[in-house]
Amino acid sequence: MDRLLTGLQPSGSLTIGNYAGGISQIVNYQKDYETFLFVPDMHAITVPQDPDALHRNIINAIAMYIACGVDPNLENMHIYIQSENLYHANLSWIFECHTPHGDLTRMHQFKAKSALHETFTEGLVTYPDLMAADILLYDPKYVPTGIDQKQHVELARNLAIRFNNRYGELFRIPEPLIPTVGAKIRDLQNPNQKMSKSTDNPKASVFLSDPEKTIRKKIMSAVTDSDGIIKFDEDEKPGVSNLLTIYSVFSGCEIEDAVAKFEGGGYGDLKKAVADAVVEKVVPFQEKYNEVLASGMIDDILDAGRDYTNEIAKEKYELVRKAVGFGRV
Repeated sequence: MDRLLTGLQPSGSLTIGNYAGGISQIVNYQKDYETFLFVPDMHAITVPQDPDALHRNIINAIAMYIACGVDPNLENMHIYIQSENLYHANLSWIFECHTPHGDLTRMHQFKAKSALHETFTEGLVTYPDLMAADILLYDPKYVPTGIDQKQHVELARNLAIRFNNRYGELFRIPEPLIPTVGAKIRDLQNPNQKMSKSTDNPKASVFLSDPEKTIRKKIMSAVTDSDGIIKFDEDEKPGVSNLLTIYSVFSGCEIEDAVAKFEGGGYGDLKKAVADAVVEKVVPFQEKYNEVLASGMIDDILDAGRDYTNEIAKEKYELVRKAVGFGRV
């Protein structure tokens, strides 16, 4: 069975964008692939974090994965925390020593995040190497990702090719798996940027934990435009196109069919339908989420995932360690 690997940072509450671009893909593919789903808590500390909040966010993220349909009872599903596997950091160091600095500072995420801070740590520069280690330790065929993260998968691919050419066949070359719809859900107040977990604008992002009333209020206040025409054009009508994308993801309706459905209607009708579709999906997630947290199952799931993935990662790291000349012959 081919492998699939993905993770979502526990840096805040998960958004409907995280569901559309990541979680829904895991749910759709989890029976077809051996699935490695991890919480990248080491990536989270590239910017300052409150330790207590980070602990909570890790557990809450896993509970929400399961609430959204990830099945921890599948034999081929492995859920784990990144920092509980020391081989991720060890392999990352080797990758850092093989990655030109310019490759890292050209990353879109680095440019965006570093621009927000007068000073930043070196972890913000080198974390794409850690992400490559997260991926390449497990030889996945596919890495589900949004468009904004594709560049990181490309770096992992380049590192794998570089190592294979220099040291022999060590890594499988992973492929990004990008959804045709919903790969990038946009900010409701500024549709020219991605919906973010860490936004300062309370109206900008819809969180999977938001109450129904809040979800409806945020969507009804979403920015559109002034021409009153419902069509899908991300360049000229980013706000309307974003609403159509959200509707498509949460209703299961193709975007073309959604455009035809709302043709001749007003933006208010579109927003109400989007809110209805999101609420219908998300409210049951919230009910399941509370059940998962109360069940006490998460520790057992994480213990099993940690033990399984540590064995695989150790075997891969030992191959790489010896290939680059570490230790005794």
